[in-house]
Amino acid sequence: MSEDPPRKRLVRAPTRGGDDGRNDAVRVRMKKGRTPSSKAWLERQLNDDFVQAAKAKGYRSRAAFKLAEIDERFHLLKPGVRVVDLGCAPGGWIQIAIERGASAVVGVDLLHVDPLPPARILEMDFTDPACGDMLIDQLGGTPDIILSDMAPNTTGHRTTDHLRIIGLVEQALDFAIQTLKPGGAFVTKAFQGGETAEVVARLKRHFASVRHVKPKASRPESSELYLVATGYGRKPAKP
Repeated sequence: MSEDPPRKRLVRAPTRGGDDGRNDAVRVRMKKGRTPSSKAWLERQLNDDFVQAAKAKGYRSRAAFKLAEIDERFHLLKPGVRVVDLGCAPGGWIQIAIERGASAVVGVDLLHVDPLPPARILEMDFTDPACGDMLIDQLGGTPDIILSDMAPNTTGHRTTDHLRIIGLVEQALDFAIQTLKPGGAFVTKAFQGGETAEVVARLKRHFASVRHVKPKASRPESSELYLVATGYGRKPAKP
């Protein structure tokens, strides 16, 4: 997988603290019924600049900044595009797609997502064989962009969890190959690992360009990355 050359930062990471630049970390006290892991999670949320920035801007999650950075780099969300968002809860990516001019947006997730008009949202399992046709029907046409931020529930076993996320990536890619408009784009969450290289090889058979991106809003300690494939159908598939 080739690395992109250094680029000028388009999305500046939010900062916190006083004028002297010091970080005033928030500490959470242990209370009855609060586990150490829940305490650590709460402290991380309270001290996460992207979480605070998302609240200030009215975004439903810090993940909105991930798509915003990807879009500023690759210019995917042009006015009038049709977008499908797989694994859309709680709706941050839908907000960015609407904000940047998408004419139609349809999302799907197992979890309930509060309405985000004019987007349409299905509460169901994307792996349900009926889901793909329902998404296209709700979209009202062929998608220009398919986004996938899907991730399975983790088991705690690194290898098993990685294989499960790759399985979801493969299913999302199958859907993209079957439904994308020629020249369209596909963006999917993945994680660093050997099987990711196999997905990239498959993407390169169907898309003119394939890049991997680690947005600044992705936590530094996470192995999360995003695969951005553009120019669907502009490179002939190899046997």
